[in-house]
Amino acid sequence: MPPRVVVTPAAASLIRELKARHGPLIFHQSGGCCEGTAPMCFRRRDFHVGARDVLLGVIEDCPFYVGGAEYKYWAYFQLTIDVTTGGGDSFSIEAAEGVRFVTRSRMFTDAEAKALDEAGPPPHGPEAF
Repeated sequence: MPPRVVVTPAAASLIRELKARHGPLIFHQSGGCCEGTAPMCFRRRDFHVGARDVLLGVIEDCPFYVGGAEYKYWAYFQLTIDVTTGGGDSFSIEAAEGVRFVTRSRMFTDAEAKALDEAGPPPHGPEAF
């Protein structure tokens, strides 16, 4: 089964640095008004996963969730988490470093989509990780 979320080497390196400084982290992508579809990174203790949040995967030992309403949009896309310069105005933990995480996506092939469908929906809620 193909992974639903992957990470670039640059983003993986930044995640490791942030974990060393801040402890366990969590990612959440909501599509909300703040930062749109940018993945947000928080200290795990500072973010409460909702019952409808969907666990898409784990990157660098950090759970990566999307909001339940957003999952239908991302269900057939592989998300690649990358990093770029320009932290902007963000609540995400990396913004203080002058950088920000970004999501790039590609549509799963028919064979990959079939494998995902056969595996069933990903877990959701705080107990998923």
